[in-house]
Amino acid sequence: MGTASGRARWTFGVAALVLALAGGAPRNAGAAGLNVGYIDSARIFQDYKDAREAQARFDRQVQGWRDEAGEKEKLVKQLRDEVRDLSPILSSLKRQEKEEALQKAIAEHERFVQSIWGPQGQAAQENERTTREVVEQIRSVVEKLAGEKGLDLVFDSAGGVIIFADKNLDLTAEVVRRLNERSASGGAK
Repeated sequence: MGTASGRARWTFGVAALVLALAGGAPRNAGAAGLNVGYIDSARIFQDYKDAREAQARFDRQVQGWRDEAGEKEKLVKQLRDEVRDLSPILSSLKRQEKEEALQKAIAEHERFVQSIWGPQGQAAQENERTTREVVEQIRSVVEKLAGEKGLDLVFDSAGGVIIFADKNLDLTAEVVRRLNERSASGGAK
């Protein structure tokens, strides 16, 4: 993710969505008495209508930032070309003015890029905010479903931690169905 476009995609920390959902200690600490299920959070993010819409909004916002950065970069290139091409015919005062304008444009472009795509930039902040909202919605539905099914733990298979699980333990389709129902009725907002 070293590029701005790589950072544009949500970094949904899905592996962190391993949910310990027992309302305290498990009913039976022995593995034989532990009731478990799992979800595929990557598939939930893909199939959940509100998550797709949030991703589309984020992508549009990132495109706006890219466009603005492109305009600033275009100005830098234009000023750089002017300094290079006009330098021999400009007075030293005019040349100095052009070079100062170029340095100012370069600094402004770099400041803008850092403010958007830097470690604490707007893209990271917006990504974290939107991701948190979607994860909270998913967590709420998973917790309710786990309670209804009497589950002690729900794992997330998207993190690659689960090597094998019976497909009957997969709650993903039911979670997506409930999330989309809540969304359609306005309950997820």
